[in-house]
Amino acid sequence: MTDTATDEPGTGTPDGQPKNVRVVILALMITMMLAMLDNMIIGTAMPTIVGELGGLEHLSWVVTSYTLATAASTPIWGKLGDMYGRKGAFLNSIVIFLIGSALSGMAQDMGQLIAFRAVQGLGAGGLMVGVMAIIGDLVPPRERGRYQGMMAGVMAIAMIGGPLVGGTITDHWGWRWAFYINLPLGVVALGLITAVLHLPKKRSQARIDYLGAALLTIGITSIVLVTTWGGTEYAWGSARILELTGIGVAALVGFVFWQTRAAEPIVPLHIFRSRNFTLMSLIGFITGFVMFGATLFLPLYQQSVQGASATNSGLLLLPMLGAMLVTSMVAGRITTSSGRYKAFPIVGGALMIVGLYLLSTMDTGTSRLTSGVYMAVVGLGMGCLMQITMLVAQNSVEMKDMGVASSSTTLFRTLGSSFGVAIMGALFNSRVEDVMAERAGALGSQVTEQSAQLDAASLAKLPAAAREAYQYAVSDGTHAAFLLGAVVAVIALVAAVFVKEVPLRGAGPKPEGAPDGAAASKAPVVEAV
Repeated sequence: MTDTATDEPGTGTPDGQPKNVRVVILALMITMMLAMLDNMIIGTAMPTIVGELGGLEHLSWVVTSYTLATAASTPIWGKLGDMYGRKGAFLNSIVIFLIGSALSGMAQDMGQLIAFRAVQGLGAGGLMVGVMAIIGDLVPPRERGRYQGMMAGVMAIAMIGGPLVGGTITDHWGWRWAFYINLPLGVVALGLITAVLHLPKKRSQARIDYLGAALLTIGITSIVLVTTWGGTEYAWGSARILELTGIGVAALVGFVFWQTRAAEPIVPLHIFRSRNFTLMSLIGFITGFVMFGATLFLPLYQQSVQGASATNSGLLLLPMLGAMLVTSMVAGRITTSSGRYKAFPIVGGALMIVGLYLLSTMDTGTSRLTSGVYMAVVGLGMGCLMQITMLVAQNSVEMKDMGVASSSTTLFRTLGSSFGVAIMGALFNSRVEDVMAERAGALGSQVTEQSAQLDAASLAKLPAAAREAYQYAVSDGTHAAFLLGAVVAVIALVAAVFVKEVPLRGAGPKPEGAPDGAAASKAPVVEAV
């Protein structure tokens, strides 16, 4: 029998779901907040951390170690949940995340902080996957849109409020509380999940695919390092980048080959036989590519060109994230009431293309109101795509593969964000350096020699002529980056057109032998290939 929540007889809600599902959803929302809020808070606290611990040359590794550990562990957590039970895997991931948070708060030097952030990232890899897979277990496919829309709302709130919360905590309590704040929230989530989430325990007879896990970890780590270091730490054509690329490609090819032979593969390749699952993985990759590229360059444009304050950097993205929040909620409600969803990825892809093209037209004279409208269009598009991709991906596989489906979709979005930041960043930096050289000559080249992305303090020190040239350069760089994003978003639109709409089933009668509160519709509908 598939995993399901259990409750006392007669305590179900009118829609056939047990009451404790709502308490579990609250705990999942808290856990999602932990996963999303952490990096946003830490980014604001980093200058203070460096001031106390030193190690400025290793600063990027505080984020990179966390990102690498999260990306590499994501598919493994999904598989462990499928093999040994969702609840145990999820609780373990929360505990590891909290241990990493506590250790990070106690770090005495930059080396310790980087290592402890990696521990935190290992746990974080299971948080997002666990949240989505448990929703997939507990909630019928037709109802999932509503709850996953709520999760998208949590994501938007974390991205808006993270920098503000981080600044407040750092200023009043010290940077260590940027990590310690996770502990009380995590304990609440642990208590709620332990008390009210009742899933049957599993015990797979198959052994964990250690070779597959190792190959996948090496491949993902190499690719993420290439996208992180390329064009910044090392030139794209340098020996180090080429070596990492070769290692990454070889490891991933070996991983795919081994998955066809492993008794219990980390990522069963048969899930990609589903057209919808493959298309949603592609759309998720593009959404991550666009979203994280936009969140990187929009604040930079508004601070450098429009003169906005960096203090409230999260608020600069409010039009985009607010539109994404509202659209996610609306899309979830409509999907729940109608059981249909194909229109959303098509409309979302079209809006993303239009919004990114509009952003590419911004120049030094564009007002904040105009740029805010353009951002809202992009947010509307992303809101149509964010949770629908997970919903359709889960609906395209059998219940036994719910974990790997959730983790694979999450991984593709993570990899998309890495590629988006790297490729859009390389294009942006190239344009800024070229325009600065054209407009400011030798001074312009000297200004951007270390980095094409200047902070507010460095920008204020520039002579007026160089500062004006930099504003034109940033405007030109964002034009190129967003135009590239619009072209890439076309792929998402084309993929959405080929999605085969399989109506989502709602809560049905209780299957024979199932506990009270379980619904027949919890077995997903798998489309024919």
